[in-house]
Amino acid sequence: MDFSRRRIGAAAALVLAGGMLAGCGGGGSSTDPDRNKDAESFSLTITRNAIEGGKNTEEAEWITKTVIPEFVAAQKSKGVTAKVTFQGQGVDDEAYKTKLALDLKSRSGADIMDVDGIWVGEFAQAGYIEPLAAVAGSAAGAWDGWTQIPQSVQKPATFEDERYGVPPATDGRLLFYNTRLFEQAGLPADWQPESWENIIAAARALKRLPGVTPIQLNAGTAMGEATTMQGFLPLLAGAGAEIYANGKWTGGGQAVKQVLALYAQIYGGDGLGDPKLQQEAKGRDKSFEEFAAGKIGILAEGDYFWRDVINPETGVAKMKTRDEDVGYALIPAVSPARGVRGQSFVSMSGGSVTVLNPNTDYPQQAFELLAFMNSAEMIKKRTAGTPEITSRTDVNKQILADDPFLTFVSEKILPITSYRPGLAVYPQVSTALQEATAAVVSGKTPEEAAAEYTEKLEGIVGGAANVTAR
Repeated sequence: MDFSRRRIGAAAALVLAGGMLAGCGGGGSSTDPDRNKDAESFSLTITRNAIEGGKNTEEAEWITKTVIPEFVAAQKSKGVTAKVTFQGQGVDDEAYKTKLALDLKSRSGADIMDVDGIWVGEFAQAGYIEPLAAVAGSAAGAWDGWTQIPQSVQKPATFEDERYGVPPATDGRLLFYNTRLFEQAGLPADWQPESWENIIAAARALKRLPGVTPIQLNAGTAMGEATTMQGFLPLLAGAGAEIYANGKWTGGGQAVKQVLALYAQIYGGDGLGDPKLQQEAKGRDKSFEEFAAGKIGILAEGDYFWRDVINPETGVAKMKTRDEDVGYALIPAVSPARGVRGQSFVSMSGGSVTVLNPNTDYPQQAFELLAFMNSAEMIKKRTAGTPEITSRTDVNKQILADDPFLTFVSEKILPITSYRPGLAVYPQVSTALQEATAAVVSGKTPEEAAAEYTEKLEGIVGGAANVTAR
């Protein structure tokens, strides 16, 4: 799903902060998982930000042409009459989020809905969604699909150790590099840096090539959430910290200073990156174009960059020689075993989560449909012709067998990945991180930028008691 990674819109924030709106449907008690469990006929609705002929059209077509008719047929074979309706949306992600919040607040809306993983905690804290076990009872925990979804991939669907939904797919962050430029700079085609110093050393070698920007690492506020997700957070994990852990937010201590020092090294005196790209409104798009044109040596991005951006056939920055000229590598920790959880390599992942409306009149049937949508059979049909990394390892082994890149992400990155916290204040924290990177790119010291970040962070999250100095 194409969920945006930017701060909460004003409309959504008002919805989340406001009082209960008048009800207009739904109305079931969220404490009775067995209500209507023996119904011989039932109606359910599905919604997500997808619409046939528009945004995420493949998702919409999969639901209407595959999931619904096959689920209805399966119910009919059991002597049950099911009616399932898809309520497609094709709007900006903030507008979609606002509509979901309004529906849930008024105890109405679709029975099954997709939310961005970083909305889960926010919606849970607001009381809009409840754990699957509370909505659907024991059936939620007994689903055999859980054994096929790694714990690391389940994380965005989990809040305070409770599962709130099923993540249908995920992604990962890694380093892309131009092997042709590497050869010209005397670097290995099978490059795998084991430390940040290895990255800097490669960038210095690339700097000798005329007309080449050695490394592009998203920074600044113009890049928005891309700065945080593609750049800062993976590096923070590499420095041994997560932005939120054990109930506290990570302040401008050693880990943050290490990340900012790397930004300063790349965009400061060493001149290994192009600081102007970070300030342009379309700077990220320009970085895609420059990489595709062989003008950037190393780029930190998500796996969609390979699949969608530089795809030789359908990419927005088509790179005809992608398969021959582009290598990919894991993001290393600052040094071996110094990353979060003692890891030597790190990543960040995101994705949507399919949740149940706690006000559904048919909780058992709704969970049955949720499980059906995320079965191996349905996911294989969803990805037919358009391979992607699903949440299920059994499906990935089959559909990615002939795709070395996606197999690499699935097998090497997902087991070591981390996720952003699904809390309401996260977008504001993300902006503060973006501003910290902008500060060092503009010439402030890492110490100065870290101190300013800490002050902003404390104001965002309710004081120093909620911030760790790590």
